[in-house]
Amino acid sequence: MTPLINKHLQAYRAQVDEIVKDLHELAIRIDSEELTQTVSDLRSRIHEPFMFVIVGEVKAGKSSFINALLDTGKEVTKVAPQPMTDTIQQILYGEEAEQVQINPYLKKILLPVEILKEIAIVDTPGTNTIVEHHQEITESFIPASDLIVFVFEAKNPYRQSAWQFFDYIHSDWRKKIIFVLQQKDLMPAEDLEVNRNGVMEYAEKQGIKDPVVFTVSAKQEQEGQKEESGFAPVRSYINQHITGGRAPILKLNNNIDTAANINDRISAGVALRQKQYEADTEFRNDIRETLVKQEAKSLKQVDVLVENMIAGYERITRSKKQELSDGLSFFPLLRRSVVSIFSKKASLKEWLEDLARELETDLNKELKAKLNDGVVDLADSIQQMAKMIDLKIRSSETILRDDHELFSDIAEKRNNVLRELQEQFTRFVSRTENFTDESLFPDKSSVSPSLAASSGLAVIGIVLAAVTQGAVFDITGGILTTVGLIFAGFTTSSKRKQVLREFSKEIDKGGTRLEEEVSTNLKTYITNLRSRIDENFVKFDLLLEKEGEQIEKLTARSTNITGRLEALQASVASDSAPPQMEEE
Repeated sequence: MTPLINKHLQAYRAQVDEIVKDLHELAIRIDSEELTQTVSDLRSRIHEPFMFVIVGEVKAGKSSFINALLDTGKEVTKVAPQPMTDTIQQILYGEEAEQVQINPYLKKILLPVEILKEIAIVDTPGTNTIVEHHQEITESFIPASDLIVFVFEAKNPYRQSAWQFFDYIHSDWRKKIIFVLQQKDLMPAEDLEVNRNGVMEYAEKQGIKDPVVFTVSAKQEQEGQKEESGFAPVRSYINQHITGGRAPILKLNNNIDTAANINDRISAGVALRQKQYEADTEFRNDIRETLVKQEAKSLKQVDVLVENMIAGYERITRSKKQELSDGLSFFPLLRRSVVSIFSKKASLKEWLEDLARELETDLNKELKAKLNDGVVDLADSIQQMAKMIDLKIRSSETILRDDHELFSDIAEKRNNVLRELQEQFTRFVSRTENFTDESLFPDKSSVSPSLAASSGLAVIGIVLAAVTQGAVFDITGGILTTVGLIFAGFTTSSKRKQVLREFSKEIDKGGTRLEEEVSTNLKTYITNLRSRIDENFVKFDLLLEKEGEQIEKLTARSTNITGRLEALQASVASDSAPPQMEEE
């Protein structure tokens, strides 16, 4: 290690510690218990020595390998026919030999061995152990490691569980790995070479460039067969690439890389959440746009329906006005006056009453026909509004899955809200009360039995018919009452112009009222229904609002950490070009 690096090492470690502290807070904020523990472990080991983590299956010879490598003449880690390593054992330098039980799963062994001044060795339970929690314990120690020593049983390095664990180490954590085939003394040399080549070939296929593979025998090493044991190349590798002052800067760079790896995972997860948020926002906007478009379509159909009604209304009233005008001219009026002397049925009064009844009959017949034609299409349009929303809810896009490494809880929460929305909307479209409007039916008795017996979307046509027919009959009734009063006050032809003027005035008022009431009632119904449909999304909207805020905060924190890590890497690199371990 160069003097400059040595001078700045503590400052760099302090920066790493501060960054990892913020990373720890970020992990807590995203509510990932596993990642929070990983970052906590990383932070607690920043100032520890360069750490070898020895992994492999039960009975692969890990403990024997460690004992032989340390060469203390004593059994540092226990070796027995049955699996013995039931905890993680971290072997560190100490002035005196001592064992300290940190917790049920971690024990520290302190030894006065020279090599341990620069490195620490961690012995882990077997990757295929049946002891509860041991696989998880081993995996939890990997992120804070600096070098993985993967020990295989020389005669069978092809067990699936071992290579699955290798994939976890290599793919998830991008750790430097060296391979050791232990117990080589139990195999013929040619078979050993076959297995060694097999390990190299598989490692290369997994993306490791120039994999380092050693073949050793702890038994031969401990029995004094130093040249045959294969440990000399292992120690040479350690001396050339790790010890001799290199370990601290390697450790520093590993800590930076591991922090970057964790932050990258968080960043990738947040990016996926962002994509889901954008898809959900687009989905929600699509819902709003669909409602607006369907509302506009329905409102336009109301205009068409009212326009047709008014056209029919004007045609009938124009005909009756002409008939009234003709009947009130001098000679017809004189004829009725003379005839009425001999017959009451031919009197002016009777004629006017007949005219009023005909007006009522013709108007109701005409307007009812127009209503029947228009209400069906309008009801279908409004039903289509609800059906389209239902379909869009069911086909909403899911990007963030509930098995996501970091955000499974967020994905599950979203799925629950969406599922609840689907169920709620299904109930909504099936209930009659959601498609009726109390403002249109202030008197419950006006609700027909057919309306009460209907459900959901099926009730829309009945509601529209009731609304429009009620308005039409109220208006025509009012017109006829007024017209009747006009007729009742008629006695002579001198009032002919006044009667016709008042008749026209009331007919015009009635037409305006008909147009306004039917249009207003139907449009109010449509707009209110659109609002009630939209109200189903209140909980989903709240989820979107909170998710947007949370993503923005997480992105800012992760981006900040990324920038600081990159700046730190650049600073370390600019101080010197220290020897680096080969990268895969």
